[in-house]
Amino acid sequence: MAPHDHSSLAEARQFVRSLRQLEAATAPGSLLPGVLIRLGLGDAYAFLDTPIGPLFVAYNERGISAVLHAEDAAMFEAAFRDRFQRSIHAVDTLPAEMAEALNEQLSGVPRPDLRFDLRQLTEFERAVLLKALEIPRGEVRPYHWVAREIGRPKAVRAVGSALGHNPVPLLIPCHRVVRSDGRIGHYIFGSENKHKLLTVEGADPDLLERLARSGVRYFGDEAEHTFCFPTCGGMHHRADAQKLVPFHSDKEATAAGYRPCQTCRPAIGA
Repeated sequence: MAPHDHSSLAEARQFVRSLRQLEAATAPGSLLPGVLIRLGLGDAYAFLDTPIGPLFVAYNERGISAVLHAEDAAMFEAAFRDRFQRSIHAVDTLPAEMAEALNEQLSGVPRPDLRFDLRQLTEFERAVLLKALEIPRGEVRPYHWVAREIGRPKAVRAVGSALGHNPVPLLIPCHRVVRSDGRIGHYIFGSENKHKLLTVEGADPDLLERLARSGVRYFGDEAEHTFCFPTCGGMHHRADAQKLVPFHSDKEATAAGYRPCQTCRPAIGA
């Protein structure tokens, strides 16, 4: 027998003895959930205070997997298992680095390093949510803009459906997408909370509703001779906002000689 064979045999015997010693040991309660999280087969969750109140936030090795509201932890866990078909267990707090990133993101400090677990969504649904993620804080875009931007201009209703099933609302800001007629519209956490979030972010939903009722969809800048969505770059807050030219359609704007803004891309040709 070669010397290395003796060594391997000794290691194997030691391994068996170690396994036998483990028979009486009790694994920590967190061991199995921790293993499941690392394998992507389970998630952990904790509370997060947000501008619209405390919400449950679930996460795993891939990133944040869910942001949900529920009456209590039991109802949240049941809703999570039903939707994602994975195990879920509570932790006292979110990981410190994640909590810091989430709090900064919600306070207006961009954290592009936030990761999301969107594995259960279709390619179309992921495209919709990733496009919504591009909408700057304090601005809104209509459903038809999202549909056009992802190359599916006729799929406006499907865009609304995908946003309505956003598993991580608030963090992927589907609240920044409004109806194609300019009205604020519905939201996973309710229209009132959508209004509140847009107010906190500076989008001025009351002004947006007034513009929608009057049929105004775009503002034209006489100096630049371009037209934009009303919230583009905080246009609606400009000191000289009274000088902006209101347009009811992109055709009306282009007929007046205005070009679509290259930042908010309100129409094809931007």
